[in-house]
Formats: sequence, structure tokens, C-alpha cells
Amino acid sequence: MRRMQRASQAGAALLAAMLTVTLVATFAAAAMWQQWRAIEVETAERARIQSAWILIGALDWSRLILREDSLARGGDGTDNMSEPWAVPLEEARLSTFLAANNNVAQVEDASTDTANAFLSGQITDQQGLLNLRNLAGEQQVDATALRQFARLFDYLGLPRAQLDQLARQMPRATTREGDPATTPLLPHSAAQLGWWGLPQQSVTALAPYVTLLPVRTPVNVNTASAVVLWASADGLDMADAQRLVQRREVNHFRSVADAAQLVREPGRINSTTHAVASSYFEVRGRLRLDGAVIEERSLVFKQRGDVRTLWRERGGLDRGMGASAGR
Repeated sequence: MRRMQRASQAGAALLAAMLTVTLVATFAAAAMWQQWRAIEVETAERARIQSAWILIGALDWSRLILREDSLARGGDGTDNMSEPWAVPLEEARLSTFLAANNNVAQVEDASTDTANAFLSGQITDQQGLLNLRNLAGEQQVDATALRQFARLFDYLGLPRAQLDQLARQMPRATTREGDPATTPLLPHSAAQLGWWGLPQQSVTALAPYVTLLPVRTPVNVNTASAVVLWASADGLDMADAQRLVQRREVNHFRSVADAAQLVREPGRINSTTHAVASSYFEVRGRLRLDGAVIEERSLVFKQRGDVRTLWRERGGLDRGMGASAGR
């Protein structure tokens, strides 16, 4: 009888010990998971903040380049593809910029985050594109701009009905007249034309050729592509547009009249629709940091001695893109 009691007590003690070990292991695992989760959250937040500050610094650097360009002495007042702002920044390790700043081969005390950060960027002249804002004339659609975009839509094979839709919405959105409840909201970039019902496929097709700026602007003949030049001038053929692009690669145009002399009918290129200088630029920055990629783009306004950021938008951190982004 005593042996049975002792065996029963031993079994109960063993069961209690096993339950105690199980509870301790469960609590330990839960504590470790919470600690791991807190570390991951802190790491992601630190990466987000670091990326934001690095891209802000890159934007300030771009603004400095544009400001120096506007103040350059001895310049002819033009904006063209031979200037420093037009040279894209290929992806490079961030620590190399810090090393160059310190005039050393490498930064010995560079942190792991800095060593694994890669930065790239580009400044693009937005007046080298067709400005959708030009569609909005004084209380009606601007006829010249409508013809320009009609040629572009035909070139891209996009339905004319989509252009008519944009032409109806733009004057209403810019004048803000009528019932506010029915007035369309004005996008701040061409990438948001989907707000007005334009299919994403059409937005993608238009992206290399159009922009949406706060005011009406002429096309810069020093930075526009052959397609944009062709679409921007009534009666200009593609051969003339390509001739303009080839000529400016040798010497940029110092005046609209210089460009007009190269086409069969000089009146097609005039100061009403064309220019040789620009005030609006898009700054794009891309940072790859520890397997995360963040992109930012900004619209910058430049005039002599003054460079202002009008708006800035940033993409979210995307884990797992680092490998493909570096290829």
C-alpha cells in the first residue's frame, strides 16, 4: 500500500515538474518573441528615419546644384543637357560620398548602416515635357495645347475620348468654379491622372512625355525629346524634331530663334510655345538600405538665386527588393 502511495506521489511530483518546465519554457519563448518583435520594430523605424534624412539631404544637394546653376556667372541663361544638373547620379555606396567629403579613401568609422546604404538620383527638366496645365485657357480649353496633346495621343495610339475627358476636367479643376462638390480635384502630378478616370495603362504611356505643373509653361527646346518637340509645334514633322535634337547635342540653343532657323518653316518654333530656359524640375532620389528600398520625388521651382520645393512624395519601405534592385 505504501509502495503504491509512494509511486503515486512520485508520479504527481514528476507531472508537476514537467508542467513547471513547460510553463517556464512557454513564458521564456513569449518573452523572447516580444523582445525579437521589439527589435524588428525598432530596426524598421530606425531604417525609415535614416532613409528619410538621407533623402532630405540628397534633395538639399540637388537644390544647391540648381541654385548654383541659376547664379552661374558667364552663363547664357539657358537650361540644357550639358549642365551639371542633367548628369544622373548612378547608384553608389553612401560611404563613398562621406569619404570624398573627408578627402580619404574610405571612412574608417563608417557605421554598418552607412556601409550598406546605396544612393542614386536624377534631376529632370519638367519643361521638356508637355504640360497638361496648358489645356486650361481662360475659362475654356486652350486650342493650341489641345492640338499638341491630340498629336501626342495619336502618336501613342490612345483614344481621343480620353484626351477630351482631360480637356473637360482641367479647366474646371483649375478655376474651381461651380459647385465644390462636383468640381474635380486637381492632381499635383501626371501620375495621379487616374483620379479623373484615366486608365493606368494610358497614364503609363503618357508618363515619358507629359507633366502637370502649377502654371502654364512653354516647352524647352534644349531638353525636350524629339516626340515632345514634334507634338508641341503645329506643322513640324518628325525629321525636323530629330534635327533639332541632334544639333543641340553639339551646341545648345541660346535662343528660340536659333532653333527656329533649323526647321523648314521657322514660324513653327516661336517664343509663345517654346523657350530655352526652365523653372520647374523634378528631383528623384532612390536609397537602398539593408534590403529595403525607398524612393522619393520632388517638384522644385527655380528662379535666379531661389530654389523652392513645391511638393514631395515618398514611397514606402519595401523589404526583399534589395537583391533585384542592385542588378
